[in-house]
Amino acid sequence: MTSYLEKAGRKLFEKNLEQYQPEDPLYEFYTDKRGKQRRRKRAIPPGLSARDANILKSVQRRAHYLDKGFSICGLRFGWTFIIGIIPGAGDVADVTLNYFLVVRKARQAELPAWLVRRMLLNNAISALSGLVPVAGDIVLAVFKANSRNAALLEEFLRIRGAEFLKLQADEAQGKGQSVPKKDSQQIKPGAGMSNNAAGPPPQQKTKFVSWGRPSRKENVRPPTPGEMGRFVEDVELGATAPSGEANSSAITVQRR
Repeated sequence: MTSYLEKAGRKLFEKNLEQYQPEDPLYEFYTDKRGKQRRRKRAIPPGLSARDANILKSVQRRAHYLDKGFSICGLRFGWTFIIGIIPGAGDVADVTLNYFLVVRKARQAELPAWLVRRMLLNNAISALSGLVPVAGDIVLAVFKANSRNAALLEEFLRIRGAEFLKLQADEAQGKGQSVPKKDSQQIKPGAGMSNNAAGPPPQQKTKFVSWGRPSRKENVRPPTPGEMGRFVEDVELGATAPSGEANSSAITVQRR
């Protein structure tokens, strides 16, 4: 009876925590045909450049291990919670890791200023909550600033990819740009693709003619029996014309 109540209380506790915690930035959960809950990695939104896709993967992976790498009694926490237990130095280390590993990496995707400010606000809330002993560490573990920032980045890039696919469809149908110019400047559809597409022009290989021994790959006509042993003995250049005009030089070759 006690074990049953304990299990029911744990499930209720986990359910209440899910209302306050952000979703896992790296994995999503689904129910298979047998009714079991499983997890799989989140799919990258379509329409993104290779640069943005790599940035999103990196931010999701880092946020997962910083916020949700471990689980005890339904409470998922990561390295930020463990490091934050250290008084003083742990809080400084958390703020540093949150910025350099997540926010700084996300800014490489050419994010608008308002989105970067929102990410920095999440980091500020996490840093202030860490200053409160014990209770602040629990709030820090539940708030999970890195997971929230990863979710903001994923949603923004999802919109960017959708707008880029919409622009491609409009161009294929010969229509004008359906995305307002102001929104296009904020979202930047197709950002990062020009850098991948624009590369150095392919260099043409220079073919050098060898005056020496021909390579094995070349088709060389075998010499006839009459040509065996011949060699050039004397080369006499013909005299130029007295008028000084550029005439072709005559070459006389004497052979034995």
